[in-house]
Amino acid sequence: MIKAAYLHIPFCEHICHYCDFNKMFLKGQPVDDYLQALDQEMKMTISRYPTDHLETIFVGGGTPTSLNEQQLDKFCESINRNLPKSANVEFTFEANPGDLTKGKLQILKDAGVNRISLGVQTFNEDLLQKIGRVHRKRDVYQSIEDAKKVGFENISIDLIFSLPTQTLQDFKESLSEAFTLDITHYSAYSLIIEPKTVFYNLMKKGKLLTPGEDIEAAMYELLMEEMEKNGFRQYEISNFSKPGFESKHNLTYWNNDFYYGLGAGAHSYLNGLRRSNSGPLKKYIDQINKGMLPVFEEHEVTKAEQMEEEMFLGLRKTKGVSISHFIGKFGKDPRQLFKNEIVDLVEKQWLETDEDNIYLTKRGRLLGNEVFQSFLGAV
Repeated sequence: MIKAAYLHIPFCEHICHYCDFNKMFLKGQPVDDYLQALDQEMKMTISRYPTDHLETIFVGGGTPTSLNEQQLDKFCESINRNLPKSANVEFTFEANPGDLTKGKLQILKDAGVNRISLGVQTFNEDLLQKIGRVHRKRDVYQSIEDAKKVGFENISIDLIFSLPTQTLQDFKESLSEAFTLDITHYSAYSLIIEPKTVFYNLMKKGKLLTPGEDIEAAMYELLMEEMEKNGFRQYEISNFSKPGFESKHNLTYWNNDFYYGLGAGAHSYLNGLRRSNSGPLKKYIDQINKGMLPVFEEHEVTKAEQMEEEMFLGLRKTKGVSISHFIGKFGKDPRQLFKNEIVDLVEKQWLETDEDNIYLTKRGRLLGNEVFQSFLGAV
């Protein structure tokens, strides 16, 4: 059963120097045509791949709150009309500090949105400018205060570390400020420099000074220590929450469950098919207008691939992969299936096992990508 949906709004008022998501400048774009096409895609997808109810809906981007109030209201109405929701659905909107007006917050609240995820990245004003963010520190405080006044209790922020010229002390100060916010969830990622970004072009020219692997590892260790100290449980490599406020939506991905991906460039996993949508707006809208699902490419995941994915996605979670769940799902014991890989990684002290779980050690979390690669092509 499909219990999660991701919806993509590709518009941004500014493009950050590190971002490689499918996005474009808002100005001059056919926003209303796009929202109409997205409405149609929801209808067609639910008709073709029915579900009783969704337990999580996540609207990301781009910047979903770059829509004006009228567009935002129309979009929320479209979601509520097309997507069947459970009574206790987790309904998240991503937002940028600074463009989250009280009017927009009220529209979201009235539409049933109950979780806000803010792209904060850092509290260092110089670094914010260097990475191409237009909000300032005061905007973060204002947006969170406004969200609480409207009635939002489940608020998350994103942080990025290992930014150009960032020091360990800078990151420590950002964390200290983050803990003053009285919120329920944090996501923190190390900077990855992706092709087709401003940072990638600077790096190619030798003009990007990043802290380096040792400082990055020290920042991650500091992150884990400070989160624990402040009462936030690490439930996934990059995610920390107060008890009961784990992101249901993100857990969908790491549990290797099926989900809808709706919108230009969105990815979905439906009944064993991994699929990506067309990214260019015109192509996406044209396909929808012809009555077609806007599929760009599609891959039927083999059973071997499903089992490998179950391992390397599941190991992102702090509790790791449940052996009994794996056996129930695939009819095979992962300790036998991946015996050589598990033995090798346990010897390196990157993995541990107990009665029902295979999970990363603290050291293993620092080397997650190397661990995950061990399972690719292993079956």
